[in-house]
This record gives sequence, structure tokens and C-alpha cells, in this order.
Amino acid sequence: MASPDVSPYDALLLVSFGGPEKPEDVVPFLENVTRGRGIPKERLEEVGEHYFLFGGRSPINDQCRALLAAIRAELADAGIDLPVYWGNRNWDPFLTDTLQQMAEDGVTRAACFVTSAYSSWSSCRQYRENLWDAVDPLGEGPGPEGSPVRLDKLRHYFNHPGFVEPNVDAVLAALADLPDDVRAGAELVFVTHSIPTAMSERSGDPERDWEEGSAYVAQHLDVARSIVDRVAEETGTRHEHALVYCSRSGSPQVPWLEPDVNDHLTALKERGASAAVIVPVGFVSDHMEVVYDLDTEALATAEEIGLPATRAATAGTDPRFVAMVRDLLVERATVERGEEVARAATGDIGAMWDVCPVGCCANPRAERPALCGRDT
Repeated sequence: MASPDVSPYDALLLVSFGGPEKPEDVVPFLENVTRGRGIPKERLEEVGEHYFLFGGRSPINDQCRALLAAIRAELADAGIDLPVYWGNRNWDPFLTDTLQQMAEDGVTRAACFVTSAYSSWSSCRQYRENLWDAVDPLGEGPGPEGSPVRLDKLRHYFNHPGFVEPNVDAVLAALADLPDDVRAGAELVFVTHSIPTAMSERSGDPERDWEEGSAYVAQHLDVARSIVDRVAEETGTRHEHALVYCSRSGSPQVPWLEPDVNDHLTALKERGASAAVIVPVGFVSDHMEVVYDLDTEALATAEEIGLPATRAATAGTDPRFVAMVRDLLVERATVERGEEVARAATGDIGAMWDVCPVGCCANPRAERPALCGRDT
């Protein structure tokens, strides 16, 4: 059987957020994350306490290493001979250093897989801005804007079966961990990172009508319904569900998406829910927001109020999620060669765009150049 054709790509780039790996990294890392926002160092040190509870080490880089190894093995098993690189926005290995290495290695065109599945400035366009920043110092070449390396971002995958099905199985496993007498009445609490409401309202294609007026919210609601439907198929029970948020930060005067997961759990208890399954659908692996905001805070809230609760696993390195990366790579390569391709997607929204539309996920502070969009 012939190996999948991934031309015109000669590399794949794994793009992630990054995180500290020792206590002395924590504040410098947070300074990178919040640069330009005027947040005082005292506040950063306060936030840093979350990391110090885990030895000053975020789990995200180790998870990226595991995903990187799994992707390389997946491509090799499929007969795809393609180097896979890794670069972070906010911590070593930095995107700028990785792109320099790619240029030195002779890479001319790479597909980018970002460990963020949804549309918004912080979850999409900011990565695109950082990709611009990473290629800008490389000098003249054949790529867009004169870069020697052309980068194409693979499409959003929140509704790809390779992301949805691992989440379905994770919910089924979490339900099974609940006591028999509360399982049928358990409510599914889908959790994602809160963002300012103004950012949410500017997420996605501005020419498209989105549920709740937001691509970010609409995409989460769409995948949540897909998971609820699949769980009902498997168990015969359609569980009540809601989309809630975690990790709110910034000025209390600025509106952010609500409700907070802890407030929602308390409301569930007050109205008589029998149990809850916390589903971190906004995250692809067990980031700090999962291990602290959910495993530490939210589960503590549930215990305190006497609400039986479990937390579903993230996709992580589930073989279906890893195979999805290969599928997205082959799909985009086929498109770039001008050939027809079938696009896998669940739910009602359908497969997302390959190239971000004009005005997509606008920067809330000021316009900045970004790669991988029609307006760049």
C-alpha cells in the first residue's frame, strides 16, 4: 500500500503554549505570557503559587514531548518520512529558535499543528501572530512576506472524530466511576478556559452568524452536543449538560465568560443534581488549568458541598487523537495540491476553514501581523 502523499510539505511543526519546568522559571514564564498587559510582579507571584503546588513545573511540556513522540511514531508507521519539530509561544523551546533550526535544516514549507482546538484571539490568532514573529527574523526567502520557511496552520479540530471520540470514551469512563445510585442523574459539566466577552464576540469569521454570537462559544457547544449524543447512544441515558468556564484572570471590571465551574457546581447541588462529571473539553491534555483549576479547586468544591463528582480525561496521546494529526496533515496537503478530499467532522458546524478569513479573531488591543490568514 502506498504511503500517504504529504507534498508540498517537508516538515510538520507542533505549536504549543509552553510552561515552566522548575521553580525559578515560573515568574519569567508568566512575564512572557502577560507581556504588555501591565500586570504587577506581585500579582504574577500570586498566580505562580498554582505552579509551586506542583513543584514549579507545568505538565504541558512533558505532555508535548509525549505527543511529539507519538506523532513521529504515527507518521513513521504510515510510511510518512517527515521531520517533526516543536516550538512554544511562551517557554523553551521557543518558536523563534525552532524556526531558526528549521531554516538551517533546509525546511521550506511546514504544516503547523496547534495544541488549541478553537477560534479566538488567545486560542488561534495569537498563535498566528507568534508564528509571524518567529519567521520575521529569518531574512529573505520564497515564503510569504519573504520568509525562507512557509507555514500553513492546520484547521481547527474541535469537531474532528479524532478529538471527539476520545472525549466520549473519557466521559463514559468517568460516569462508570460514579456510584451506581447517582450515575443516571449525573450532569455533564463541559469546561473551557474563560476569555473576555469582548474577545469571545470577535472570535471566528466575522461574516458568519454564530450561536450565542461567538465562534468560541458556538464551537464548544457544538462539540458538547456531539459528546452528549454519543454518550446517550452508548448508555441509553441523555444527561443534562452545560458549558462553563475556568481560569478567569484580569481586572474584575472586565466582563469574562461565565459561569465559573465552581459556581456552577454549587448551583447543581442547590437544585438537587445527583452528581457531576467535569469534562475539560476546552483542553487537549492535562494543562495546569486542568490539574489545578479542575483537579484541585473544582473537585475540592464538589467535595465540600457534598456533590459526587469525577473528572473525565483529556485526549492527550490517545491513538485516535494522534492519528487525527496525521489525517489533518494529509488532508491539507491534498488541498494544497488542488485535489479533492473528504473532511471528517461531527456536529452541525462542519469542517473548518484552512485559511483564516479576513478579520478572524481580531486582536483586542491592536492590529498585529499574523500568518495563515487571508488578511496577511
